[in-house]
Amino acid sequence: MSEVSTALPAKVGVLGGGRMGAGIAHAFLINGCDVVVVERDEASAQGARERVESAAAKSIERGSVDGNLGEMLTRFDVSVDYAAFADRELVVEAVPEIWDLKVSSLKAVEEHLAADAILASNTSSLSMSGLAAELQRPENFLGLHFFNPVPASTLIEVVIAKQSAPELIERARGWVQGLGKTAVVVNDAPGFASSRLGVAIALEAMRMVEEGVASAEDIDNAMVLGYKHPTGPLKTTDIVGLDVRLGIAEYLHETLGDRFAPPQILRDLVEQGHLGRKTGKGFYDWS
Repeated sequence: MSEVSTALPAKVGVLGGGRMGAGIAHAFLINGCDVVVVERDEASAQGARERVESAAAKSIERGSVDGNLGEMLTRFDVSVDYAAFADRELVVEAVPEIWDLKVSSLKAVEEHLAADAILASNTSSLSMSGLAAELQRPENFLGLHFFNPVPASTLIEVVIAKQSAPELIERARGWVQGLGKTAVVVNDAPGFASSRLGVAIALEAMRMVEEGVASAEDIDNAMVLGYKHPTGPLKTTDIVGLDVRLGIAEYLHETLGDRFAPPQILRDLVEQGHLGRKTGKGFYDWS
C-alpha cells in the first residue's frame, strides 16, 4: 500500500464563517494554507474575520502552534464575493443544514471554481450523492464532516458520494492527516456513521429524561464514567444546538424510520427557544 500524501492544498476556501466555518478556516490556516472565507454580507464577513483571527491568536498564545500571527494573517482574507474562490484548490461549504440552501450554495461556488478544484460539504447528515447530483462536476465532490469544536476535535468524517472520483478518498485522507486529525471514511448513507450513532444515543437519552428515568446530568454521567464518552449525549446536544439535532433527527426519521422520531421534549424545547449553550438554556442551564 502506497504512503498517503499529507500535503494540504496551498489555497483553501470556506463558504460560511460561523462557528463551524471559522473553525475549519482556522484549522487550514494554522497548518500553512492560504485561506479565504466567503460570507453573505459585510457584517457576517467581519464576524468571520474576528472569529478566525481570535482563534489563531489563541493558538499561538497557548503554544499549540508555532508561528507569527502577523505572518499567519497575511494568508487569510474574507470576502462577500464568490469570485474569491476562483484560484482555490479546495473549497469547503459550511452553511446551515438546509437542503435548498446547501444546493444553491454549492452550485454558486462551483460556478467560480477551476475545473480540477475539489468542492466539499461539511454537512453532518444530508445525502452526499443527492447533493452531488445537483452539480456539474460531481466527481470532484465529497463530504468533509468536521466536528465542533474544530480545533479540539481529532476526527474528520470523509463521506464518499456515489459519484466521487475514487482517488478522492486517498487525497482526503492525506488532507485530514495534514491537519493533524484522523479520518474515518464512510460511504454515503443517511447520517453517515457519526451523526447516525450520536443522534440515536441522544434521542434515547432524551426519552429517558421525558420518562423520568433519571436527570440529564445523571444520564450524561453514566455515559461519561461508564463508557468513557468525553461529554454525555445531552450536554453534547446542548453544545451542538437542539435545533440542529432536531433537524438531523427529522431527516433520519424520514429516511430511516421511526427509531429516529424526535421525542416531544426536544420539539418543545426548540419551540420555546431553548436551543442549548447558544441561547443559555437547553437540557442544562448555561447562563
